[in-house]
Amino acid sequence: MKLAIVRQRYNAFGGAERFVARSLAALERAGAQVTLITRKEEGWGARRTLRVDPFYIGNLWRDWSFAGAARKAWRREGFDLVQSHERIPGCDVYRAGDGVHRRWLELRRSSAGFLERLGIALNPYHGYVCRAEKEMFEHPRLRAVICNSKMVRDEIRRAFRIEPEKLHVIYSGIDLEHFHPREREHLRGAARAELGCAPRDTVFLHVGSGFARKGLDAAIEALGLAANPAFWLVVVGRDRERAKYEQKANTAKGKVLFLGGREDVRPLYAAADCFILPSRYDPFPNTVLEALAMGLPVIVSTRCGAAEVIEPGVNGWVCEPDDPPGLARLMQTADQVIRSAGIGQSARASAERFGMDATAERLAELYASL
Repeated sequence: MKLAIVRQRYNAFGGAERFVARSLAALERAGAQVTLITRKEEGWGARRTLRVDPFYIGNLWRDWSFAGAARKAWRREGFDLVQSHERIPGCDVYRAGDGVHRRWLELRRSSAGFLERLGIALNPYHGYVCRAEKEMFEHPRLRAVICNSKMVRDEIRRAFRIEPEKLHVIYSGIDLEHFHPREREHLRGAARAELGCAPRDTVFLHVGSGFARKGLDAAIEALGLAANPAFWLVVVGRDRERAKYEQKANTAKGKVLFLGGREDVRPLYAAADCFILPSRYDPFPNTVLEALAMGLPVIVSTRCGAAEVIEPGVNGWVCEPDDPPGLARLMQTADQVIRSAGIGQSARASAERFGMDATAERLAELYASL
């Protein structure tokens, strides 16, 4: 079988790309010949690549031109199956790792002021993405959608005319040896010393770029409301408006530390006592599984697909988005129990069903059915 994987920019360290790696394992075991269609790649290795890089100015032209060029490439090559990680109508399989753009815009508008709502309405890029999304999900050629959470599956079902049997929930797998409690034990002392926190300080870790969508402002405000001088909030990730969040953090009671992007987050999982991600919209971030696998309890919002794997009080807690007082109470609750061995063991146990082999097996079953 000749199969194409479509990803506009492929970086082996990205979350979507790690899922592609799992896909490749399943596909190549089945004897598939896999080709990557991309503008730019890093870490693809010796596998075949079709590079399509049409000229563009701006993000709308970028996505539109790549979609057209990628479609021409896969038609010319005559692939048996095309799996896209971009919203391109006409693919056979789509991996909905970014969720539903239309749903994200609805949530943004519901809490935005007049000027932000106007900006969303006038931005042609949002119109393009929503049209491409609808055309792709309702295209007759589409045979399967890989959803990374039940939340995303249900959103697609509600928003588009698509047969329910085309929607398959396959969670992203993680390397359970790479993210392991023994790494936490090994790295914890040095990592906490580097941060400068005391042994009895409680470190809440927030990992993710795009701070507005990840609910960082709510986490900062909750830290202030918790009013515990031993609480730390360590922030890993990038955002063009980082200075705005740093300014907000300066007024919070408690310590907020911005570390920027990190290629290896394991030392920070090791230093932390609890992982916190009060997202406004998050299909299913890999970071939640990584934290659980390292033995960290987590706090996520009801708008995060990862809430599906959280048992409140057992391996973490679930909060409402945009509710700093409620989040502050959960941080105080977490502080009472996070140092018990039981919750760390429960966190690890809940992650163990999301290993890479399990994901590859589910993918192999899906591809065999197509």
